[in-house]
Amino acid sequence: MTPSRYDFFLKKYPDYLTTSSIDDLRKKEYDRLDRAGQVYLDYTGGGLYAESQVKTHQELLLNSVFGNPHSTNPSSSASTQLVESARAAVLEFFNANPDEYVVIFTSNASGALKLVGESYPFTKDCQYLLTFDNHNSVNGIREYAIARGAKVTYIPVLPPRMRVDEKRLHEYIDSANKGCNNLFAYPAQSNFSAVQHPLEWIELAHSSGWDVLLDAAAFAPTNRLDLDRWKPDFVPISFYKMFGYPTGIGAMIARRCSLTKLHRPWFAGGTITVASVQEKKHYLAEAPMAFEDGTLDYLNIPAVEIGLKHLDSIGLDLIHERVLCLTGWLLDNLLEIKHSNGKPLVKIYGPITTEQRGGAIAMNFVDDLGRVVDHRWIEDRANSDAVSLRTGCFCNPGAGEMALGISSAELTSCFTRPDHDQRLTYDEFRLCIDGKASGAVRVSVGLVSNFADAEAFLTFARSLVK
Repeated sequence: MTPSRYDFFLKKYPDYLTTSSIDDLRKKEYDRLDRAGQVYLDYTGGGLYAESQVKTHQELLLNSVFGNPHSTNPSSSASTQLVESARAAVLEFFNANPDEYVVIFTSNASGALKLVGESYPFTKDCQYLLTFDNHNSVNGIREYAIARGAKVTYIPVLPPRMRVDEKRLHEYIDSANKGCNNLFAYPAQSNFSAVQHPLEWIELAHSSGWDVLLDAAAFAPTNRLDLDRWKPDFVPISFYKMFGYPTGIGAMIARRCSLTKLHRPWFAGGTITVASVQEKKHYLAEAPMAFEDGTLDYLNIPAVEIGLKHLDSIGLDLIHERVLCLTGWLLDNLLEIKHSNGKPLVKIYGPITTEQRGGAIAMNFVDDLGRVVDHRWIEDRANSDAVSLRTGCFCNPGAGEMALGISSAELTSCFTRPDHDQRLTYDEFRLCIDGKASGAVRVSVGLVSNFADAEAFLTFARSLVK
C-alpha cells in the first residue's frame, strides 16, 4: 500500500498522535466547522468557541438573577461573586500570585493598552521603547508619550525572518535615563509573523530600570505564560482570541506595585470612593476598581471563567503541541511548492522552522515571473473555496514595512504630499509606494485545527501554481 500524505506527516511529526483527543473534541464541540465545510485558518484573528461554553453560560443566565454589581443587594452580590471568581480564575490560569498581580477587566486588549498609555507617567527625558513588531494598539501609546515630551524609540526587526536586532535592543535598554519612568513594550508573539520574542527580555529590561509591557494577545491562546516565572508589569490579554467567547471583554494583568505609578486622567462611575461637586474633589477606589470605568459587563464576565475551564480541560500543552506539528507541516510543504519554471510559489515572512515561533504563517504568493500577487485577490480566491484566512498588515505596520521592504524615504514622500495631509485611502497608499506589495496573507492554526485543514490550504496553494 502506498503511504498516504497523512502517513508522511505522522512520520515527521509523530507527536501529533498524542493530541488525538482534540479530534474527538472537534466532533463533539465544534462540528459546525465540518457541517458548514469551513476551513478556519484565522485563529490569530479570533478563536473559536465550544458549544458547551455557550450552553453553560446560557444556563447560568437563565437560572439566576444578576444585577449591577455596584451595590450589596442579593442580585448585585451574585454578580460581584462571579466577577471576582473570574478574576481569580484568570490569575490562576497565568499562575499569577494574587498578592503581586491584579486583573483589570476592559472592553478588549486595546482598551487595556489605552489604560496604560493614558495613565503612565511619561515626562520629558523619559523613554517609550518598543519594537517595530507591535500591534497598532501598542504603537498608539506613543501619542501619549510624545504629548508629554517623552522620547519614542523603535527597535528594528530584521527581514526576512523578522527577529529583533538584539544588538540594538541591548544598546537601547542600556540607554535608559536613570530615575525616569521608562516603558518598554513588545509582544511575546508577533501577530504578523508569529515570531516569539524572548521572555528573558523582561528581566533584562527590569535590570536597567524599565517597566515592561508584554503584549500576550497572540501568545496566550496556544502557549503557557507563567507570571510566577516572568514578571512583566503590564500584560494585556484578549479572551476571544483564547477561546472564542465572549467577545467584548479583555483584561490587563498588572503588577500591584506598577499600578501605583499610573495616574488616571479622569474618573468615572465605579472608580471612586468619594466625589464632590462643590469641592471638585474625588478619591479613587483601590485597584482594580479604580481602573474599571463604569459598570462592568457583569453578565458576560462569568463566561471568561467558563472559557478558561474549557482550555484547562483540554490542556494548553496539548494545544501547543498540535499547533507546532501543523505549523511545521505547512511550512515544509509551502516551501516545496514551485511553479513549472522552478520559481517558488510563496515568500514567507518569519521563521521557516518551528523554533521560537507560533502557529501563524505570513506570506505572499508570487507568480512565475517573480511578481507578488495582490493579497486581496488571494483572499477573494480563498473565500470562494470557503477558506478563512486574513490579509493585509494585521494592524502591525512596523512588521509589514520591514517585511515588504517599504522604506522610510518612500513613506515620507507619500505622507508629506499636500493631498495626503488629512486622508489617505489604501489604494492611494499603494500608488504612493509605486504599487509595491502593501500587505500579506496570513494563515493561523489553533485550538481545534486538524490535518485536513492544513491539507485544504496546501491544495488551495497548489491551485495557484503556473
